[in-house]
Amino acid sequence: MKKILVTGAAGFIGWKTSEKLVEKGFEVVGIDNMNDYYDVRLKEWRLNQLLPHKNFRFYKIDIEDRESLKDLFKSHKFDAIINLAARAGVRYSLVNPYIYYRTNVMGTLNLLELAKILDIPKFILASTSSLYAGQPMPFKEDLPVNKPISPYAASKKASEVLCYTYHYLYGIDVTVLRYFTVYGPAGRPDMSIFRFIKWVIEGKPVQIYGDGSQSRDFTYVDDIAEGTIKGMKGLNFEVINLGGGRNPISLNNLLKIIEKYTGKAAIRSYSNFKKGDLKSTWANIDKAEKILGWKPKVSIEKGIENTVKWFIDNWEYVKSIVVNGESK
Repeated sequence: MKKILVTGAAGFIGWKTSEKLVEKGFEVVGIDNMNDYYDVRLKEWRLNQLLPHKNFRFYKIDIEDRESLKDLFKSHKFDAIINLAARAGVRYSLVNPYIYYRTNVMGTLNLLELAKILDIPKFILASTSSLYAGQPMPFKEDLPVNKPISPYAASKKASEVLCYTYHYLYGIDVTVLRYFTVYGPAGRPDMSIFRFIKWVIEGKPVQIYGDGSQSRDFTYVDDIAEGTIKGMKGLNFEVINLGGGRNPISLNNLLKIIEKYTGKAAIRSYSNFKKGDLKSTWANIDKAEKILGWKPKVSIEKGIENTVKWFIDNWEYVKSIVVNGESK
């Protein structure tokens, strides 16, 4: 049985990846600092889904804390590190860029150093489609991504470069996965789909930055988790997009799908487009299909239907979750 370290295990992608790993028979050690970037009760909900699994163990550890990481690595021999711990979100990175560099760059460096010292053969890094700003769509992995337009994207570029350096110098097998707008049940409440569904159900105005024509290559979380696990195969060093691979959908059209499955009309409230956001994202996923044998299975319609059902089934809990634009 292989033992995998999943960082950010109480995060959205970390939770689902950990869940699928234990279901496939892996032993998973999950760590998370349980920070309050968004409502921590949602992280606690996800963690409570994982704790009953006998092949899952959890430690509250920050990847910025090198000494705590050293103690953890003394207690466990890992076959792979899946680094899903990150400060995410373009807009908040404009407000507090320092925490993005501490977690996304220094945290990644701490893990790579331990992988080097302890001969851990496989390292997976979660990266982002935000790196593709200004490039022609659909975004392909060989496009130059040397002009990030937010501290978040810049921090992810820095962590990608670190991974290559440690691969080149020390032979660590690295897969860098660039995720495209992940959504689904128990998703991040700072993301549009969570906010939109909650506000539509509550009958509150849906806050849209810009005119709603901006579009995203939304990708369902189960598909992302499966692609992440497939990334554990030996690849030397590869950067691979994980995205929907279909024509991106505008926020206005996304709202129409949400209206369909909630059975409620959205009250739209438009404001200025946020600097640092991308107008559109669209993944070329040819490389993921060829190298990983991966392509997404869940359509946007089915994904929204599943997500709305989760909201309704868990409404007594979810209604108390604070989302961006609301006071805590």
